[in-house]
Amino acid sequence: MEFLKEILDVFLHLDAHLNDLAVTLGPWLYVLLFAIIFCETGLVVMPFLPGDSLLFAVGALAAIEGSPLSLPMIIAALIVAAVLGDALNYAIGNRIGPRVFTSETSRLLNKEHLVRTQRFYEKYGAKTIIIARFMPIVRTFAPFVAGIGQMRYARFAAYNVVGGIVWVVAFTVAGYVFGNVPAVKSNFHYVILAIIILSVLPPVIEFLRARRETA
Repeated sequence: MEFLKEILDVFLHLDAHLNDLAVTLGPWLYVLLFAIIFCETGLVVMPFLPGDSLLFAVGALAAIEGSPLSLPMIIAALIVAAVLGDALNYAIGNRIGPRVFTSETSRLLNKEHLVRTQRFYEKYGAKTIIIARFMPIVRTFAPFVAGIGQMRYARFAAYNVVGGIVWVVAFTVAGYVFGNVPAVKSNFHYVILAIIILSVLPPVIEFLRARRETA
């Protein structure tokens, strides 16, 4: 229970934690942020890592005078991390994915998340790669399912690059512009909570709708 409280505290007070890390790590913070985004998008067993809220908080940190982070550099680094992460996830799905769907159980993967993502593909097609960027959990499983479905890689890569650019730029620039507005800064934890809720809401609605249709 204490561990969950600590995780929640990190999510809701990303600005404070990032400030502490910036002081401690300096330029190495770029490497840490790159690793987090790469793992969230590239490793199908890590959909719980922060994405949207982290990008917003990083943008806000870059806007602070004297910040060790450069907005252009952080955008470039995280776009590369997001694109490479999805590419790795696609490759993993293409190589081992079919066995996940044919096996009855999996110790590492939540099969319901895979099935839910597959429904998104049935509804939105290849555009899921872009749309899913803004949806936690689905974001991590979308390239994996694309690999399972053997989507032509050139087509996947095009959507992957566009989605990665739009996602990273949208949230980091929003954080840079609004993160240090006095009203936002004084209520930063509420803003982060709102981002998390709004990000999670679409897949939850889609899941409930799918359950209603199959009931």
